[in-house]
Order: sequence, then structure tokens, then C-alpha cells
Amino acid sequence: MPSPRTRPATVLLLASALAVVGLGPAAAPAAAATIPVGAGSYSDTRPAGTSGPTTNTGTPVTPKVTSAARNRPVPTNDWWSSLAFQRYGDNPYSTPMYGHPLTYQATAGGLDVGYPTTPVITGDGRQYEFAHKRDLTIGLTGLNSPDTKADDWSDWTVTPYWSDGTRTLRTTIGHGSPFVYAKGSGGNAQITTAGAPTVFADQGNVLGITVAGHHYALFAPTGSDWNVSGSTVTAGLGGKDYFSVAVLPSTGALATFKKYAYSFVTDSKVTWSYSGGTVRATYTLTTEAKEGSERGTLQALYRHQWLHTTDALTSYTYVSPRGTMKVREAASFSTTQKSAAVLPALPKSGGVDTARLRGYLNDVVNASDPFSGAVDTYWTGKALGRLAQLVPVADQIGETGIRDRMLNLMKGRLQDWFTAGGANEFSYDQAWKTLTGYPASYGSDTELNDHHFHYGYYVYAAAVIAQYDPSWAADSAWGGMVKTLVRDTANPSRTDSAYPFLRGFDVYAGHGWASGHQGFAAGNNQESSSESTNLSAALVLWGSATGDTSLRDLGAFLLTTESESIAQYWFDADEQVFPSSFGHDTAGMVWGSGAAYSTWWTANPEEIHGINVLPVTGGSLHLGGEKAAIRRNLAEMERENGGPAVEWRDLLWEFESFADPASAKAKWDASNGNYTPEEGESKAHTYHWINTLAAVGAPDATVTGDIPTSAVFTKGTTRTYVAHNHGSSARTVTFSDGKTLSVPARSTATSTGSGSTDPDPDPEPEPPTGNTFQLRAGGVLTTATGGTTGSDTVPSANGANHDGTPYQPLVYEVRGVNGTLTSGGQTSFRLQVDAGTSVGLGQQARVSYDFTGDGTFDRTETYHYFATDPVTGWEEYTQARGLKSATGSLSNLRGGTVRLEVWSAIGNGASKLQTGTDKSVVVIPYS
Repeated sequence: MPSPRTRPATVLLLASALAVVGLGPAAAPAAAATIPVGAGSYSDTRPAGTSGPTTNTGTPVTPKVTSAARNRPVPTNDWWSSLAFQRYGDNPYSTPMYGHPLTYQATAGGLDVGYPTTPVITGDGRQYEFAHKRDLTIGLTGLNSPDTKADDWSDWTVTPYWSDGTRTLRTTIGHGSPFVYAKGSGGNAQITTAGAPTVFADQGNVLGITVAGHHYALFAPTGSDWNVSGSTVTAGLGGKDYFSVAVLPSTGALATFKKYAYSFVTDSKVTWSYSGGTVRATYTLTTEAKEGSERGTLQALYRHQWLHTTDALTSYTYVSPRGTMKVREAASFSTTQKSAAVLPALPKSGGVDTARLRGYLNDVVNASDPFSGAVDTYWTGKALGRLAQLVPVADQIGETGIRDRMLNLMKGRLQDWFTAGGANEFSYDQAWKTLTGYPASYGSDTELNDHHFHYGYYVYAAAVIAQYDPSWAADSAWGGMVKTLVRDTANPSRTDSAYPFLRGFDVYAGHGWASGHQGFAAGNNQESSSESTNLSAALVLWGSATGDTSLRDLGAFLLTTESESIAQYWFDADEQVFPSSFGHDTAGMVWGSGAAYSTWWTANPEEIHGINVLPVTGGSLHLGGEKAAIRRNLAEMERENGGPAVEWRDLLWEFESFADPASAKAKWDASNGNYTPEEGESKAHTYHWINTLAAVGAPDATVTGDIPTSAVFTKGTTRTYVAHNHGSSARTVTFSDGKTLSVPARSTATSTGSGSTDPDPDPEPEPPTGNTFQLRAGGVLTTATGGTTGSDTVPSANGANHDGTPYQPLVYEVRGVNGTLTSGGQTSFRLQVDAGTSVGLGQQARVSYDFTGDGTFDRTETYHYFATDPVTGWEEYTQARGLKSATGSLSNLRGGTVRLEVWSAIGNGASKLQTGTDKSVVVIPYS
């Protein structure tokens, strides 16, 4: 849903159709009114009467960068974009920038630095903020710069630049960096503190100070000396041009930080890969040794990162608006996650009445205006998305006529937008190196907002067309313009001279940003995280449909990464991020400084809870990974709303169906279809969605297929496996629990453990049963099914902290296990736990392997504990919490033993662990 400043437009440029095809570098176009791209085109001049980027008073602006960066595409929509986008004409420096753990603001005298550690609740309890508050300013003696410019940047670091004609200063700052690296000339290093500092260590060129309760270390070149005079601390640089400042987790950390103080970060880069249902990412810093030879560094990982890494972490931590950050002592770290599922549509099921669905489909396709009067980029996108969801649904029930009419509607509208010179078109801005659609909306033109939101709908619709008409999607036809939109919003190239790398996605923060200028005291923001993932899912489908595995894998990386960030930072799935004083279970908006229970346009709880759900598509299935959070979310919505949803009831029913499909269906049935759909929804889609999940069960994120377009659903003891094959030949999809599914070319296939739910494909054989073990009373793990559901009591932690160390654990074991290790496989489990009404409890699991049964465990895997809620009912604890530690490496089992231990890591009360059901199982990576 739109907001006063949140919906972007996409802008791309290419000198030739060939350049677009490869998503590679393209020179700026020659002066011309129209730039052809395949069968389409865009303009290099804005339509008459329209605007590009401006200040808040309407004055046109160009990027605020140094001459060294003048020809580089500026990554707008970033955490630091106010350095380059002067939205407010009276502020030529920056607004507060939230790097985490540090916060920054550029001023005439240098860089203000803070480390906010105490949340403040504002907006009548609707917003929590770790707002920027200056502890100190990093500068040079006498520096008084008229402005600050962006001089250099990489994936999550940036270098601001100051010059007053006599003195120059550059600082390098970044996400996760406890250091600020400074290079200056024309003056001595100067640190000005907010109050007189307390010195806790003085080693000449190394000074430890405490300001406002926060500990900092100042590092000057060897041979120099820091001098403290009131609130001013200075040091001569002795002919050198460098110094650094670090925020310390404790005064005792000074020696460790001193080791890396002269290892200056010069570049930051993420790489990613997709293979067999797993997304891996590596985050690397490049450094330069200013003194000595040390090239390592310290990085603070966000929660969404440390939950999914097995790399060693130190005991150092920082406070942040995203929860605890944990420090790694190395120049790189890697994460591994099961890929988020994407489907073109939910599968065919017996839960849908064909005649009723046909009627709903006809209501859409026969409407007098299927686009509901949409003229701008955002609302046109919403209308395209509504149609795109129904095309595979119509095809599923044999309504090829309706399907093709919808495809033609989508083609016609996209082709209008993809052709310059009409009532709507895309226009390239050479200064900002962006492609904007006109008519624009919600600041997508003047503020460069929300391009990923708007254009995600266009790419998604194009991907659905490509599934049925590959020739339309060819680069020589309309595919070139689709790829141009991708280059504007999610460009995978760092060397493209026409568009920045991943404009709308912050790879280290793990999610997108909506504002193009970041001109707020609270930093940047993103409201509709689900519209951000809509683009990522669209990339998966477009890449799959066109055979572009690079774009497909980019989409998988973006979607999988952001899905965890959404769970943690928008929905507080583990209840470890939101401050207890916030008092809400969801956030409508995430800010650099915190989060808010609000939207840009209304305080209505239905929209606050629904804005991070829409649009509901086959790319939304990741939301089903946190079912307890969904239940808490909807319970709060009804409390705040004074009862069930009225306006966005269809969206919220669909949201509920990710956790409780039967309950969602009951609400749909009770409505009898008498409601007004949300603007991007239709009764046809909602009916199909809710009744399908009621038939096949909620999404099961614990099992993944080895292609991105696959998913699993679980109802009771039955799993339904689904995969769509966009390829031109049949293929077999293998799931992480050992199930295989044969999928014909250009088709969707479904199957359960006992046979197919779709009459078209052949029934599949039973999956291997030797790798899935149920928990049984008495400490047994067994591959047998059909047990009696019961529970065991997990003893209390008795108020102590047993995180990582088993304490009076429940032990479940199976011996004599033979198995061949699955390449790249990992242990998985799902355990049903219940804390009753107790608060502050956390259950923890450890899985151990004795490969030969000799009594020595060769591999142990300890997982992060699961914080249970005090609401009666089972919650699901899975390996997705992430490894806390591991010893040994996996190997083949020959008469081996597998052991599961479960204990209370924290808390002062007992809890329950469910047994005798396939809802509590351990799945080992063996065949």
C-alpha cells in the first residue's frame, strides 16, 4: 500500500539491446529522445512537466560526490545515502546514518559518532529508537568544511570527504565496523567529545577514554601522542596522514582492538551461491596495513547473520536496534541457509471447487477495467500483480481461455510502459543513473523512493508471461526492457557504468531500504518488506523461466537473506530484538534507529499488520517458517483492532493460513465471499490460496528441494511435495528429507509420501525412511511411524545460564545406524516445545554422531536455544535457529549412534517436549 514517501520507480539504461541482455556495463546513450531495447524503448529525457530528484523545496539536485566518484553510479536507497543526496537544502552534510553498532552524522567540523545503547519509546508507544546521539566528533584541528561528499563506497562501507581549502579529511565507516578509519591533511587529528572524557588507558599514541558511559580507543601513528584538554583530544600525525577510533565492548578489549587499529578497511564485498536448496554467502573486507603487517579486522555480525554461521565468534558483543551483534575476529565470514521456497502458484488440490473458482476468475477478466484506473508505476504494478497470480490458477483448472486473456492484458500494459513516447514510459536520468517510470508516484521520481517495490510487480508479471510465452521474453522482444528494470533495482554487476550494484538491497543489513535520499533523523526505512521480497521472488521466477541461472540465484540469495531479516526485525520471531518496553509483536516499519508500529498513511492495525504480507504470492511461503510469530502477530492485531479484521481481511486470512490453514478457511467460509478485496488481491486468488492450504497444509520450511521453484507443505502426518520445472526437459527434484519427485518439462508436479495429490503426474515411490527419526518416550529415536502422541518434561535451568552446555538434558538415541553421507547435507530437526505460561525460558538442542558405534562421539552440533513464549500451545524449534558450535566433521555411519539432547538453557521453570509424532523429529543427512 502506498505511503507519502515510499514507492520507488525503476530506471535503467543501455546503449544497445546486447548490453542489456548480459546485464553488463553499458555506456551512456547518445543524446536522443528514444533508446531502443529489443522491441521496446525508453527515453533519455523526462516527459514535459515532470521532475527528477529535488530538494524538499523542489530545487533539482545532482549527486553530492567528489570528482573521483563523479562517473560512478551512486547507490541510492542505502543506509548512508544522505551523504550523496542533499534532500534538505540547508544541510550540505548528512542526516544521521546508522551503521551499527556506531551511528554517524557529517558536520562542518568532521564526523559525529555515537553508540546508542538505551532504547527510547516514542510516538505514544508506537516506536522504539536507538537514536543517534553524539559522543564525539572525529576531525582535524581547524576543519570547517562547507559540505561533505561521498568519495568512495563498496558493498557496505562508505568514505565521506571534507575539505575547507586548507584541510582535507576522509573517514571510512561501515555496517558492523567498530572502527572509524581516518585520513587527514592540513591539521592534527582532533577528537572533540560531548563531555570531558575519562581516560582509562594512556599509551602515548593509544588512548582509552570513556564518554557518556561508552568506551572508545583512539589510535594515532606510532611515535605520536594524544593530548587531552577539556573536551578536546589532539595528536600530531608526525608526517603521516592516518589515525583511527574504535568503540570498545569493554575497557579490557583494548589490546585486541589495538592489534587491528592500523589495518584500514578499503573494500567490502559479498559473494553468494545457490546449490541444491542451499544459499551460501561470504562477507569479506579488504584491508591495508598502515603500520606493521596485520591485515585482519573485527566485524560485528547482525542477528540474521550469526544465527546462520558456523564461523568462530569472540565473546565481544554490541547493542543495536537489531538485537545483539556478535564480533568476529577475521576479515571474512560465511552464512549458510536453506533456500526460501518460490512457486508460480500453489498446487492443484481437491480443496478447490472448480466451478466456484471459475466464477471468481471471470469476475476479474470480465471487469470493465481490470486495471482499476491505474496510471502510475505503483498502482499499475499492483494491478499487474493481481492478474499475474491468477494466470497459473486458471491454467491449473483448464481455463486456458481465461488464462490467455489475462496474459494478453498483462502483455498489453507492459508493452505500453516498455515503449517510450506514450502516456506512460520509462526515462533514464544520466546524473543519477536511474530509470524512472512516469507517471511516477510516492516520490519514485523526486526522491528515488521504492523502485524495488514498484518494479518488482513488473518483473513478476513478466516472469509469469515468460512461463507461458518464452518468445515474448526474448531479449530481442520485451525481455530486454525487463532486464533493464532489473539493472535499476537489483543490478548484480559492480562494474556497470549505468546503474549501481543492488540499488534497493543492503547486503549487510540483510534487507532493502525504501528511501532514495535517507534524509531522516531516524536514518533510512522500509515499510513493506514483503514488496521488497516480491522483487526477489520475481528474479527467481524470471531467471528460471528464461534460463538465466545467475539472476535466479541472485533472487534466491536476496529472498533467503531478507526472509530471515523480516522474521527477526519486523516480526521479532525469537522475541530477542524488540525492547521489552516497546510492547508490540510486529513492526510496520523498520528504521535505521529502530522500528515503528505504524505505516506511512494510517494507524489502522489491519494495515500495520498487513503491509508486510502483501502481495501474497508463491514467493511469500517463507512467512510460514515462523508460525508462533504469526499467531502472536494476529492476536495483537485483533487486540489493537478491537476485533477481527474488516478492511484487509483477505490478506490477514492468507497470513493466518501460513500457520493455521483450517482457521483461515473457517473465516473465509463464514464471510461467504461478502467482502471487498484489498487492492492487489482478488476473490479468485484468496479463495484458491486459502482452500489449497487447508487441503495440503501450511508451508514446511524445514524441508527444501534442490531447485528454487520447489516447496513442501505439511498437514498432520502428511507432506505434500511440489516443484515447478521451467525447463524444456523433464527432471527429478530431490528434497532434503530424501523424497524425489519427477517433474515434466514446463509443468508443476505434486506428490505425497503415499502417492500424488494431482491426477496428472505418476504417483511417486515412498521416500527413504532411514534418515527421519521420531522422538519416543523413554529416550528413543526411531524411524517407525504411528506412535502415540505424548510429551516429556524438560527440567528447569533453575535460573542459571546453561547456554551451550547440557544441563539435566532429555536424551534420545538410536544405535546401529548405517548411512552414506549426502554431499552438502546438514542435520535438521523440528521439535515441538511448550513453556506453558512461564516466561523467559529457552530450550536448546545438541545432535551428536558416533560414526562407528565405539562409544566416542565424532561430531557434535549445538544449536542456538529457542526462546519460547508464555502462551499455551506448542511452538516449533528447528535447526533454523542456527549452529552455536560444532566439533568434528560429518562422515559415513557404519553401525553408528545418533543422539539428541534437549535441555533448558535459560529460565526458571520446566517445559514440555512433544513425542510420538512426526512433528518432533530429527532428520540426518544420510541415505
